[in-house]
Amino acid sequence: MLKEIEEFGKHVAIAGFRNVKIKDIEEFFKMTRKEKPSSVEIQFFDAKFVATWQHLYFAALNALTAFKNRENISESLAMESLLYASAQRQIRKAMKLLGIKPSSSEIAVLITGEKLESVSSALSLVSKQVKAERDDTILGLSEEKVAGIQKVFVISDVELETVMKKDCLEKALTDLVIERMALLATQH
Repeated sequence: MLKEIEEFGKHVAIAGFRNVKIKDIEEFFKMTRKEKPSSVEIQFFDAKFVATWQHLYFAALNALTAFKNRENISESLAMESLLYASAQRQIRKAMKLLGIKPSSSEIAVLITGEKLESVSSALSLVSKQVKAERDDTILGLSEEKVAGIQKVFVISDVELETVMKKDCLEKALTDLVIERMALLATQH
């Protein structure tokens, strides 16, 4: 999925991959950094705690806003996106929650850049390097994911039911995760 964030003159790509087998995470990151276009930022996430593509889109938006306002915690937009996506202020905690591990079989990727062509090129590169099945449906919510996301983002059943309208669990949970990310921006 490709989107433009006009306010910042950026494009983002968000994609999911299933049946991922990355044994050496550091080597994978090193190869990706070496081969990616220099004008893009790439961040990977363990998809089991990603609450839809909107979760990552708003993480990117919050990260861009933090850099614009000079309130960023990290030095890279990619890492700032991970911090927002995890609703954490500490990189170590963010990586533990949402970072990819050798056991991650479903991963999501967020690519940010100024030129659509560069973002698309980076997505093609990632697709080749991941050597797994591209499947954006893993960004969606399942019963199992809902329970995990509730636990990680400390969202109670009562809170979820309060926000839920017309039995739309997916929207309610996504909204609450985005709210947790927005709260991070208020904590200095």
